[in-house]
Amino acid sequence: MRKIFSRREILERLNKSIEEGKPIIGTGASAGIIAKCAEKGGADLIIVYGTGKSRLMGLPTTRLGDSNTITLGMVDEILNVVKNTPVIGGIEATDPTTMDLDLLVDRFIQAGYSGLINFPTVGMYTSYREKREAVGLGFAREVEMVKIARNKEIFTMAYVFNPEDTKEMVEAGINCICPHVGPTKGGLVGYDKVVYTLNEAVKAIQKMSDVAKSINPDVIVLSHGGPIETPEETKYIYEKLDDVVGYVGASSIERIPVEKAIIDIVSKFKSIPIR
Repeated sequence: MRKIFSRREILERLNKSIEEGKPIIGTGASAGIIAKCAEKGGADLIIVYGTGKSRLMGLPTTRLGDSNTITLGMVDEILNVVKNTPVIGGIEATDPTTMDLDLLVDRFIQAGYSGLINFPTVGMYTSYREKREAVGLGFAREVEMVKIARNKEIFTMAYVFNPEDTKEMVEAGINCICPHVGPTKGGLVGYDKVVYTLNEAVKAIQKMSDVAKSINPDVIVLSHGGPIETPEETKYIYEKLDDVVGYVGASSIERIPVEKAIIDIVSKFKSIPIR
């Protein structure tokens, strides 16, 4: 039977992990097999993005059309195999085909998602973001979505890109911020040119984390993207930043490891000689 987790239940689970000294891991999962394995591996959150479908197609992370419709259509496959882990939906608050954000939030929760994250987000694209803001479809809509969800007692996460984004999201009542330090490097279709080096990413995350904690000490801070590709890099982040208590992985979990595993096993099968 499907289980919808309340905001309180999710926060209790996450804070318990922190108290035990274990990082919170949010896993991007765009197929049942990935979600099922992520839960078995101990993921704290399963996060579903419409863009994840492109990763399963062997493409760089790419929008494939109507993101909200795609993400809503993915929930049945994920909840069919995920039994005891909150499933978070990537919601595109700037979708002009649904101007009623209250209605859009309700659709995601009624579909079976236990929480929301602002993805796709205009925050990743500076010039595009400015143009969308000018017509009322910018980052402010993503902040408004969080306010609406918080008023409904729904668990919320947000990608933030600078201290100002962070301030707005925390003041809106966000439960968990994910400082985004660029598209993920690595793998067959990863980004060769990262926005930040690992040390630069640490400094950028620190600035956003400091702002978040100054407003709400209880906000949960995770890391994501750019040069943070492997568990070793998350270890470095934790060693440098006390307030960062986990990691959200999309390409780094549902794409890169799959690429490596399949290349490895096929090459091993191919290496066995026949008579």
